[in-house]
Amino acid sequence: MYNLHCHSLLSDGVLLPSEIAVRFAALGYKAIAITDHADYSNIQAVVRGVLEFTRNWPKTANLKVLSGVELTHLPLEQFKPLAKYARRQGIKIIIGHGETPAEPIVKGTNHAALEADIDILAHPGLITDADVFLAKEKNIFLEITARSGHKDTNNHVVAQAKKHGANLILDLDSHAPEDIISPEELKAVGLAAGLSAQEIIQINQKIEGLLKRKGAG
Repeated sequence: MYNLHCHSLLSDGVLLPSEIAVRFAALGYKAIAITDHADYSNIQAVVRGVLEFTRNWPKTANLKVLSGVELTHLPLEQFKPLAKYARRQGIKIIIGHGETPAEPIVKGTNHAALEADIDILAHPGLITDADVFLAKEKNIFLEITARSGHKDTNNHVVAQAKKHGANLILDLDSHAPEDIISPEELKAVGLAAGLSAQEIIQINQKIEGLLKRKGAG
């Protein structure tokens, strides 16, 4: 299994990236991404810290660790320039913080994030048909999340993705040790959201394709 949505103490997580990596490795995960929250106030520091860690992570380790960032609570016009900046610096996985019902989010955030150069739209809430179609066209993964509150619309996201043929990804959105659950528990999140065991296998195969494109396969 994979988890391409982790937060460290570089933003609002409580663990060092190294602590995160060791915990996921112990549970048998194959790859993770450190994707700390960022806006204009901290993106330079977050990108620098994440890249410093991932570039020094042993290439021979069983767990692959990718650099990432989650563009969070942005004014809509800021998604494109900040995604461009992160990509230019060498960030592998860019997440857009989607329109979760668990937080106040600017309307139109899903669409603005999907229009930018992102890889994953996190917890997209009651995502519309038009935005799911855009995600499919741009090969952007829609997240099914294990995180409390955000996961309340998982079933809607699964139904929309199946309707339009969009890619899905299972993620933890982990911030603390108690958020780091086993691969079997993550699979259970997918099953509860309306996915079959075979569909979860297919999702993982597509994630493997994403990792290969990012040079981590």
